[in-house]
This record gives sequence, structure tokens and C-alpha cells, in this order.
Amino acid sequence: MTPPVFLCEPGRLDGGTVVLSGPEGRHAATVRRVAVGETLHLVDGAGTRARCRVLEAGGDRVVCAVEERGVDPPPRPHLTVVQALPKGDRGELAVEVMTEAGVDRIVPWAAERCITRWKPERAAKSLAKWRAAAREAAKQSRRSRIPEVTEQAGIGEACARVAAAGVAVVLHEDAGVRLSALPLPERLTAPEPPAAGAGAGPADEDGIVLVVGPEGGFSESELGALETAGAVRALLGPTVLRTSTAGVAALSVLQARCGRW
Repeated sequence: MTPPVFLCEPGRLDGGTVVLSGPEGRHAATVRRVAVGETLHLVDGAGTRARCRVLEAGGDRVVCAVEERGVDPPPRPHLTVVQALPKGDRGELAVEVMTEAGVDRIVPWAAERCITRWKPERAAKSLAKWRAAAREAAKQSRRSRIPEVTEQAGIGEACARVAAAGVAVVLHEDAGVRLSALPLPERLTAPEPPAAGAGAGPADEDGIVLVVGPEGGFSESELGALETAGAVRALLGPTVLRTSTAGVAALSVLQARCGRW
């Protein structure tokens, strides 16, 4: 079993000894009950990973000795999901499972037919919940990079993401081609991996953007705008998935097709 992962603030992993404190330290010491001599991984959420040995543990504080440090190269191609707002707590579920499946960016999208609305006075709280879900799921799945969760987007911002992508796909039940058979450029199905420690570069350049609609479906004006921006329609399969699960299913297909899995 791989070592557990805990999150540190950027820059904290530069020295030979790292003190994990606060909520993260408390979780490690009292919830996970890490023991002296145990190996764990500390990450900064931006790709840096340190293999550490526990020197002290107790209360809300864990002291670790860094034994090895490196930067995990960003996976290619970059995967973005423009996710229509699901109802209830299904938004956090969608973020959680997509993070576990390897998504790089999630764009909350206020589609016309969304039942849920992030009202201005509650938008910050809702966004914070999505970002917390991404952070916790990244740790659970042993990721060194926490996926970006952007500010809420409208159709204009969604179309801009589509236009900037190497390939953009709208998941739609009336599409004539399945996602598993959709033609993809060779550079996306056999991408050249970046060197360890390399920067991410322009995230949408040669990346893939998936657009997941709301439970009520896309409006004709939304579909027209997305297709004008360069998106193509694709079908997942013969069954209709909820908006909160369609993204992770599509990511699974793309991860396999692009060689990330």
C-alpha cells in the first residue's frame, strides 16, 4: 500500500525537516495516528512531493525528516471538465470522483437549465465546498497536484475554454459518435511526457475540454454557442447518466485513450 499523503503549504517542503501542524497535523496525528518511524508523503498541491519519515507525532503536530524530494511532471494531455451545477450535494460528489479519476481543472458552469443556482451571497461558500472536496479527494487518491476549481462560469466563459482547447467535447445523448470512437489527434493519444520538474505550460494548449450539461439538458442556444466555439458532440453509451457521474465516466474513457491510464 502506498504511503498516506498530507498537504503542506507551498515552500514548506524546501528544508530537511518539516513540521506538519494545524488541522492537517491534527488529522495525521490523531485521526490517522501516524507513528514514529512511519513513512508518509507530503505534497504542496502543485506537484512537489516529499517522501518523509516521522520523527515526532502527537496532538496536532507531526515532525518529519525529508528523505527524498521531487516534482511530479504534469500529466498530458491536460483535462478540463466544464461541469453544469448539479443539485444538492451532488456537486461535491462530482468534484470528488472526477478528482480521483485525474481531472486537472473543473469549471462550475451555471447552465440555463440548472436547478441549482449559486446566488451571489452564497457563491463563495459553494465554491469553497467544491475546492475542499477537490483537496480532500486529491489527498485520498495520493495526488501531488490538486485540480484547479475555477470561479463559476457562464456560457461565455465556457465557450472561451472550448475555443482554447486542442479538442472540446460536449457530452450529448443525440450525438452520432461515441466518445470511445471519437477521432483524436495523435499528439493527444500518445503525448510526449514533460520532463520531471517541468512547468505545466499553457494548460489548455493541446488539452481536452469536456462539457457536461445539467439534468435538464442543454438549451439550443447553449449547444449552438459551444459548437460555434469548436466543440463536437459525443455519446458515452446507451444509458443516460446523471450530470454528477457523466464527467467521471467520460474522464475514464479519455484517460485510457490518451495513455494517462
